[in-house]
Amino acid sequence: MTRVALIAHDEKKDDLIEFAQTHEAQLREYELIATGTTGKRLMEETDLEIERKQSGPLGGDLMIGSEVAEDRLDGIVFLRDPLRAQPHEPDISALLRICDVHDTALATNLASAEFLIEGLAD
Repeated sequence: MTRVALIAHDEKKDDLIEFAQTHEAQLREYELIATGTTGKRLMEETDLEIERKQSGPLGGDLMIGSEVAEDRLDGIVFLRDPLRAQPHEPDISALLRICDVHDTALATNLASAEFLIEGLAD
């Protein structure tokens, strides 16, 4: 089954929730994982079933990176805030590196997230 991770910086969580609501029927077809707070909010505001990892500051992004290293993920949507990211939020550089090493799709904005979700559907 297709497996996708969902992560968002604090300022982008609302955007990710709106994205998930818009694509809920399609996302329901995937196994979803998310960092702790993002996953909690997604489950509260959608009917999606999500496996929650630790919150980003506690290593949830690294846990998702290990899933990529074990070839257990087909893609990641990481909506990041390039202008106002806070020090406690996940850093994309490690995820970017592991995704490049394992040829795993990583979307960092809504436009690329649309392409990733549509591409996985094909």
